[in-house]
Amino acid sequence: IIGLLADGHILLEGVPGLAKTLLIKTLSQAIHADFSRIQFTPDLLPADLIGTQIYNPRTSEFTVHQGPIFANMILADEVNRAPAKVQSALLECMQERQVTIGDQTFPLSDLFLVLATQNPIEQEGTYPLPEAQVDRFMLKVLVDYPTREEERLIVDRMTGFDLPEIKPVVTQDDILRARNVVRSIYVDDKVKEYVLDLVQATRSPENGLHDLKPLIAYGASPRASIYLITAARAHAFLRGRGYVAPEDVKQLAGDVLRHRVITTYEAEAESITSTDLIQRILDNVEVP
Repeated sequence: IIGLLADGHILLEGVPGLAKTLLIKTLSQAIHADFSRIQFTPDLLPADLIGTQIYNPRTSEFTVHQGPIFANMILADEVNRAPAKVQSALLECMQERQVTIGDQTFPLSDLFLVLATQNPIEQEGTYPLPEAQVDRFMLKVLVDYPTREEERLIVDRMTGFDLPEIKPVVTQDDILRARNVVRSIYVDDKVKEYVLDLVQATRSPENGLHDLKPLIAYGASPRASIYLITAARAHAFLRGRGYVAPEDVKQLAGDVLRHRVITTYEAEAESITSTDLIQRILDNVEVP
């Protein structure tokens, strides 16, 4: 929901069977919006994604056949199972918000959200997304196994006679109006400085966090600062506040920074993840 309100794309990572696809499909069904599901496979081509030109022998002309990317909400399922050229085509659409087919350029909808799922990189048959492309996702959310109580509830719901039915509750215009409200939420200069302190700590940990220097290969890009403030505004909106508090930033720092902080081989050898490093930065950077 934060990604929807903040106009940012989301990457979900977890092992198969954790309802990542169901989660995204349910969200799309709750909105009066067009939905496309694209199953990424090793033999997928960019034309399968964005569309192509088809020759019409009757008119001796080429007509454009638009691909599944022309929808409001896109589920890119198992995005790391497709080769790099297909991943690049998707991420270009995410960044430019337009598609070029032949010599024609088509703008995408104002409500355009990509929710991509991927399996952990260690699994066979995956093509890791390059860091520069992963950086275009506002949030990277790790989907873990449910607790015993949660799984019992899942079993009860999904094995009964009446499966849950999803009904649309909001329209596209509702979402676009909410986005305008989110953009107007006040962010104090002290909160902005706090965001910059967090992001700068990933690039220059020697400034007070000397022990992290050998563990971080690359820090977060300027997109991290922009997305962290934007996502924090959406978080404050959902809490019914007209201003961003430091707690909003702390709640979302992990999801915004996780895929932007690249660890070194030394960190991997010690089983230290980017999430661990971000938590240590949050624990040590002074909160306004």
